[in-house]
Amino acid sequence: QMTEMASALPELQKQIHKEATEALKKAISQVREKRVKASSEVLWGTPFIEIIREVLRHGHDLVMVIPRKTSRVEEALFGSRIMHLMRKCPVPVWAFNPELPKRHGRIMAAVDVVPEDDKRNALNVKIVELASTLALMDQSELHVVYCWDPSYENTLRYRSGLSQEAVSNILNKARASHRQWLKALVTPFATKEFTPKIHLQEGNPDEGIPHFAEKKKIDLVVMGTVVRTGLSGFLIGNTAEKILRKIRSSVLAVKPDGFQTPVTLD
Repeated sequence: QMTEMASALPELQKQIHKEATEALKKAISQVREKRVKASSEVLWGTPFIEIIREVLRHGHDLVMVIPRKTSRVEEALFGSRIMHLMRKCPVPVWAFNPELPKRHGRIMAAVDVVPEDDKRNALNVKIVELASTLALMDQSELHVVYCWDPSYENTLRYRSGLSQEAVSNILNKARASHRQWLKALVTPFATKEFTPKIHLQEGNPDEGIPHFAEKKKIDLVVMGTVVRTGLSGFLIGNTAEKILRKIRSSVLAVKPDGFQTPVTLD
């Protein structure tokens, strides 16, 4: 019986491939009717690996995906398939929440400003540039959010020996510096007709970003998903992963220049 199943497998795969190809061609026919050049291909294998290989083969600039529906309400919007793509895909990954409107009325750019870190700030510029372009296209509100975590405040207040006034002065200067850095990042993208709103939030970004997105009813979050490591290449940051587990908005995940995927064409 196992031998019969094994012999029937190639034919079954061929039939599945044929049906999927026909369904996909039918799905994109509406796009072609609008004079948009579109091609289709059905791939066989582990989804995120084959998607990344397709990117490598053809030099695509963007991957767009929709989460699979789940009956488990408590589960994160973006499951393992999309998380793998966000970790390892060399180009931006745009994951849509299908329950949200097609037009993004409110867009958030989540940044992490550190003036002395050129690589991180290059990624911040990339995030704000993409978010600004999308906001202008959709005539959307753009909120640029930076979560500053003054975790040393308790140490200053209770263990430094400084007066409360001195500690408050230090924190106020630090807060002003962070706000100035954020303003400097966003200013080049502002015009008379388009002014991004800047928000300096205090606290952990893995709590602050999802909370802000929910409070402001953000439709799309543009954010970086990787950090530099001591090893070659980049890995997804723990903070970014925590944010993605909690967020219900659509997400455009951006990689820094120079990112190299661990997936190969072999």
